[in-house]
Amino acid sequence: MISIKDLTIEEKLKLLTGKNGWQTCDLNGKIPSVIMADGPHGLRKIEFEKTENNAQNLNIVGVSYTRYATAMPNLSVLANSWSEEMAYLEGLTIADDCIEADVDILLAPGVNIKRNILNGRNFEYFSEDPLLTGKLARAYIDGVQDKGVGTSLKHFLGNNSEHDRNSTSSEIDERTMREIYTPAFEEALKAKPWTVMCSYNPVNGVYASQNKKILDGLLRKEFGFDGLIVSDWRAVHNHPKAVNATLDLRMPYEESAYQELKTAYDKGELSEQAVDYCLGNLFNLINKKIESKKIRKVTTSKEQRHENAVKIAKEGIVLLKNEENILPLKNVKNIAVCGYYNEMPPIGGGGSAKVVTSHKQTALSTLLEKMTGAKTVYDAVTLPGALNKIKYSKAFYKNLYNADVGILCLGENDLAVSEDYDRESMRLSSSQEELIISASKYNKNLIVVLYCGGAIDMSAWIDKVKAVVFVGFAGEGVNQAVASILTGETSPSGKLSETFPLNVYDSVTAGKVDDGQVEWYSEGVFVGYRYYDKCQKEVLYPFGHGLSYANFEYSNIKVVKNGKYNYTLSFDITNLSNIDAKEISQVYVKEVFPVVIRPEKELKAFSKDLIKAGETKRVSIELDKRAFAYYSVVYDDWTVENGEFEIEVGASSRDIRLKTKLSIE
Repeated sequence: MISIKDLTIEEKLKLLTGKNGWQTCDLNGKIPSVIMADGPHGLRKIEFEKTENNAQNLNIVGVSYTRYATAMPNLSVLANSWSEEMAYLEGLTIADDCIEADVDILLAPGVNIKRNILNGRNFEYFSEDPLLTGKLARAYIDGVQDKGVGTSLKHFLGNNSEHDRNSTSSEIDERTMREIYTPAFEEALKAKPWTVMCSYNPVNGVYASQNKKILDGLLRKEFGFDGLIVSDWRAVHNHPKAVNATLDLRMPYEESAYQELKTAYDKGELSEQAVDYCLGNLFNLINKKIESKKIRKVTTSKEQRHENAVKIAKEGIVLLKNEENILPLKNVKNIAVCGYYNEMPPIGGGGSAKVVTSHKQTALSTLLEKMTGAKTVYDAVTLPGALNKIKYSKAFYKNLYNADVGILCLGENDLAVSEDYDRESMRLSSSQEELIISASKYNKNLIVVLYCGGAIDMSAWIDKVKAVVFVGFAGEGVNQAVASILTGETSPSGKLSETFPLNVYDSVTAGKVDDGQVEWYSEGVFVGYRYYDKCQKEVLYPFGHGLSYANFEYSNIKVVKNGKYNYTLSFDITNLSNIDAKEISQVYVKEVFPVVIRPEKELKAFSKDLIKAGETKRVSIELDKRAFAYYSVVYDDWTVENGEFEIEVGASSRDIRLKTKLSIE
């Protein structure tokens, strides 16, 4: 391959933008091109042309050719698994689809924090908590890149809402940025993603694509990122300023890109040194592609990839409510199932993260009938594709009345939850709420199965149902996973990675200052459960909540000091039930007498463990300086004050089972 010094300035400038929508420029074959594709939950590759070789793998809509791929659980569901093992498996699985499609870089994962509960893109982000987000993202990246496929960690920085994302500035103070919005990137960067993608929005008044403080100063110099920074698609507003800020690659191809750079170069506003720096990162990326070809090997069949999708979905489904232990379904003879999603459940949100799969669903009712032996009656009720249109029938209510249990398959789809716009409401459509309320008059044993992209306000109907199973958007294996949970074949082990407030008006961003040009992050570090705890707000379901069919007891907490700020925390978890199950234990740290305002407690570690029936397992967790530190804007560093700290171990953020104290001097 030719070197940078062999290129003319014209060729150099052309290389700083794409060849087309998904490839880097190859200078008419002089250098290899890097192929990129979406997305976080499965490959979304747009093919450039239809050929005999790829025709059977394409979903053809008009002139668009989208390659079929395995639709994996969305990152929000993956986060509810609290499992680094599952995150790694998801990355590994998607990588095989990438290898088959000759894709070099998967444009994922997204680690933006769930600040705004109505953010239309929350379904493709992990959590409201930076530690949980960072740990899972790191494992996901390892899974993809261990197969020789690169990743693109995104969106750096402050892209926490879709409304006006191209122009609204995220105004974030330094401490808040360091404690809430960058730690997930820091942790994920340990996996050495090949690229980082900048966000659309300005950050503190300057577009992320040309914000030298965050790109060069923070991402490169402080966090040590030495890969390529790519723009989000059409996120560059001033290309010369972007290059000077060390943004290496503008995507996709835009006709004006070259001339913008050439004009700035001719005027002396853009140096060849700055251009060569970006090209150095591009050439390093090309070399990674070439080297990775040596290790790329597909190791799973399409059937195995589907089974992986089912396995991950099982671990990410959350049992929110289970009154009178109505679940798992046992000794039931008649089941009434309703809702269009019984047959056609939404498998993901919309936009660039939408995956097209060739997998054909088996109806949940069919699976339940086969697995329980019960007679199952199904009524669509909801008209296909029309969430707000419900047709009621006397037959449906009669079936419900005569059933032992009623299962309502409800929620949102990829039209309601998507990139480019925010959700309009936290509530289900009024007709769906009315359906639940009406159904409760004919059957007191109602189970609501929710397919949603984020938190739901259940205030209108939560007291009318016995159980709520929060599925989220769980990929193509969703019905198999839900059936496994409902029948008790699998004990639910998912827990919420975001708080479910009582309503949208209780959420963090309700009533915040936003003048259409600037979004002021006035709540500071009090995002998610940090906010609800500090304000002592009642919530519907707290961060970390999730029920199991097993019963766990926590005991025998112990802390051992290993160094100045290093401790080993250990405790026992006993499974008091007669079934094997997994439990997610969460470790929170609180500074008792802080010198700056701090959250009541913060997640600093977690562990997911399989504990067999009657077994006691000793869980051991390491805590380091960051577990006790806050970011000091005076010292420009993470700082631990002398003082008292409390260590809390819980089954959720509001179900604390064990506490201990320690002093740091």
